[in-house]
Amino acid sequence: MGCGTSVATETQGKRVETDNSVKTPSPALTMKAAVLIQRWYRRYMARLEMRRRYTWNIFQSIEYAGEQDQLQLSSFFSFMLDNFTQLNGNGPDLISQLLDPVVDPWLDRETCYNLIPVPESYGGPRLTFPLSVSDTNSLLGAFKEQQTLHARYVLQLLYETKKLLKQMPNIIHLSTSYTNEITICGDLHGRLDDLLLIFYKNGLPSAETPYVFNGDFVDRGKKSVEVVILLFAYLLLYPDYMHLNRGNHEDHIMNLRYGFTKEVMQKYKTHGREILQMFQDVFSLLPVATIIDGKILIVHGGISDQTDLDVLSSIDRHKVKSALRFPRRSLEQLDISQSSRQMKRMRSTAGSRPCSSHNQRTPNKRNRRHRHSRQNSAASTSSSSSSSSSSSSLCSPRTPSCLSPRPCPASPSMPYTINVLQVPFLDSLSSVRPPSPSQLDREWKQIVDVLWSDPKTQEGCSPNTFRGGGCYFGPDVTQRLLLQHGLQLLIRSHECKQEGYELCHGGQVITIFSASNYYEEGSNRGAYIKVGRELIPRFYQYQVSRTTRKLTLTQRVRAAEGSALKALKEKLFSHRSELLSGLQQHDQNNTGSVSVSEWAQVLESVLRLDLPWRTLRPHLARLAPDGSVDYQSCFEDMEPGIPLPQVTSNLAETLFRYRTDIEIIFNIIDKDHSGLISIEEFRHTWRLFSAHLGVDIDDRAIDDLARSIDFNKDGSIDFTEFLEAFRVVHKLDNKDQQLNGKTDGEKYS
Repeated sequence: MGCGTSVATETQGKRVETDNSVKTPSPALTMKAAVLIQRWYRRYMARLEMRRRYTWNIFQSIEYAGEQDQLQLSSFFSFMLDNFTQLNGNGPDLISQLLDPVVDPWLDRETCYNLIPVPESYGGPRLTFPLSVSDTNSLLGAFKEQQTLHARYVLQLLYETKKLLKQMPNIIHLSTSYTNEITICGDLHGRLDDLLLIFYKNGLPSAETPYVFNGDFVDRGKKSVEVVILLFAYLLLYPDYMHLNRGNHEDHIMNLRYGFTKEVMQKYKTHGREILQMFQDVFSLLPVATIIDGKILIVHGGISDQTDLDVLSSIDRHKVKSALRFPRRSLEQLDISQSSRQMKRMRSTAGSRPCSSHNQRTPNKRNRRHRHSRQNSAASTSSSSSSSSSSSSLCSPRTPSCLSPRPCPASPSMPYTINVLQVPFLDSLSSVRPPSPSQLDREWKQIVDVLWSDPKTQEGCSPNTFRGGGCYFGPDVTQRLLLQHGLQLLIRSHECKQEGYELCHGGQVITIFSASNYYEEGSNRGAYIKVGRELIPRFYQYQVSRTTRKLTLTQRVRAAEGSALKALKEKLFSHRSELLSGLQQHDQNNTGSVSVSEWAQVLESVLRLDLPWRTLRPHLARLAPDGSVDYQSCFEDMEPGIPLPQVTSNLAETLFRYRTDIEIIFNIIDKDHSGLISIEEFRHTWRLFSAHLGVDIDDRAIDDLARSIDFNKDGSIDFTEFLEAFRVVHKLDNKDQQLNGKTDGEKYS
């Protein structure tokens, strides 16, 4: 027994010696292992950063694509209203109601809101005017509890806000001599949680805690009504310490696309239209800029080489109900001389479908609507020339061929310039000279520039073709304006930044964005700025999230990446025939595959999103055994929501691609927001839609489609169900998640 114990002890001693030799490697081996681990970690973080960046690029490209779509749709509405209505006398009433709405005289009565009864069963806040701290506190408490403010109090609050804003100048001047610090917040976009967190961290608005909110209070988020009501309430309570700048989303036409109109109509079904009209007036009265101590300029978007603060301060801002609404140009102001009848008689406006072969569009490297291959190259060149000479632009309407500019060459070395416009007059075409910009045009451009522009690193000023409106301004433009007005800093918002803020132009321009998780949970932080008497900005970051804090960095990037790739795949699906046509041109032998470079080239030429397609290829398409891209695999993960057998494939793709535009046109027609329109209104929608896009859609096909979706044969169409049929469904969501997890383990390990 003792021997056995002795052997065991001796063996144990040898094991200890062996273990000690393993645990104490040589310093050289330890250093080598550390270097290898460090190298692996750096590669891992670099790849993670790469994924984060291309995810961000996808989100931003698709966001700006939507804005450009909206600008093009709005410019088309303006064109139709200004030209067809005047020339024919019976133009599209629905466009007139959208762009030049007739304000209900009932809203101008001082006591209009008193006519709306508040039932005893209403358990929300009951406001009294002038507002007190208890009123704003009750609003905060009610909105935290998901309660809705009664329509009577909403209208009264808007009426009082309108009266106050009418007394304010276009540019607000503030001083830090009366307070310790001024807090500046960027875009909120209906994120109530972000606003409440700012108030929690920084304090409620008061004489001790003044605020400047720099526009874009509404749209995109689900609590836009609550956000803007709180901001207006504090403006009424502390008019000297609460300041609101107008943003490009304080615009009733933008609200149609991005959700605020729909939110108001859903929350206030009875008085929603009156509330929207009041919001329209109030938005147009918001100041467009704020200056602190004569040194810091705060505007929502930016500036241009033509921005003049003296001019901006003298504009009647209330006239610019929408920056998307081009100033009306009456044909009576043009020198109309009837030309020879060289073209056939025009069809009536209501029944015509303008040809797409000569559409004039603002040139754009990233213009997704590349489908018009027959576009007149000279017209495109002339458009480029006119755009380059202007500091700002909005996307040109898709002008029907019968109204297209006829460019005349200035010289072989100079680009074309537009000096003749062909317009319909009676039953023929007439040549007219475009009018020189009026005072109203120049004032309108001043507003557009400060609401829509973005900074760029290159010198100079050029049209903002990425968004479709405003301009890109370089550091020289910034320095010139600051010197001209004795300023030292420009603070703007308008762009989502991953850290919530960003400095550029040598620190002379700061972008501040206050809506965290803007694109996806964990996609970005929000931030605000505090400025004291020394005028040195200090940044405060935050992120509203109930789940993000529990996720690792890898999990956050993966979640955002998955959402971005879904949106990108939907983009591919909606351009399927166009992409296949381009890819098949490179696939002469019908093998179903093309090289990676050809695949990337076709995707960029069609979608114009300026994305790293080679990097994204593993997430979008499979490789064939020979290393080429199986391009059919780009579309196999998606399918339509509800298949409609009576819809041809070409028409279905058109519906997928322009689903949002169709919905906007429908919402204009559906005045009571019931979700139902008549078959005749459905036809009217399609006439307008086809004119907007220059898409040739057969009337009989539309009639057959209308009758087939009138399920109960009552002459009305449930447009909501109709649009649901043209929603892209991802078939392999669960499978994608599994593949993403496997990819993370294999590629980034």
